Amino acid sequence: MAKGIVRKIDELGRLVLPIEMRKVLDISEHDEIEICLDSDENKITLQKYTNGDIFDGSKNDLIDYMGKKISRKSIIELAKLINLI
Repeated sequence: MAKGIVRKIDELGRLVLPIEMRKVLDISEHDEIEICLDSDENKITLQKYTNGDIFDGSKNDLIDYMGKKISRKSIIELAKLINLI
């Protein structure tokens, strides 16, 4: 069940995310937030930004390798490319 809190936008277009929501989403000061527009439903969604696969941007089944995110799919494709599989 979705829960909502009403906040006003200030003169610079800013709004404050309630601390309760920031805690639940593990959002801290200086974290990056992704803002998405769904024009079909007239909605804006906010979510904590996470890097995707360095090759195709996907955010599924990621492995952290030397500070970079790589999907298992990309690893398999790279292994095939260099004939390891």
